[in-house]
Amino acid sequence: MYGSNAHNTYAQNNVGIESPAKLIEMLYEGVLRFNAQAKKAIKDKDVEKKVYWTNRSIAIIVELLTVLDRSEGSVGAYLDGLYNYQIQLLTTASSQSDSDKLDEVSNVFKGLLEAWRETT
Repeated sequence: MYGSNAHNTYAQNNVGIESPAKLIEMLYEGVLRFNAQAKKAIKDKDVEKKVYWTNRSIAIIVELLTVLDRSEGSVGAYLDGLYNYQIQLLTTASSQSDSDKLDEVSNVFKGLLEAWRETT
């Protein structure tokens, strides 16, 4: 009960601060920032930071999945699959310290960010 009330209060207090389109842009940018931090942690052989930053990226993608409008037909279904695949890549990148997988995810999100900016 408390969690729901806290969320509602938070949502009411933050209505109008940013447009939904700007929030999606910020989430995409967040994935890129966190992936860069995770890549640095892999290079530095800092396991704790690698896991932390990778988990932050995954949390953003989970949020994107949560707000995804699947009623939009093929675009919603495509993004659902794409986001889930990016989570798989990030999980592998973290468990195997694989910078190439992080780069793959970052490239996808760079493309999504560019496309998003063009449509808004």
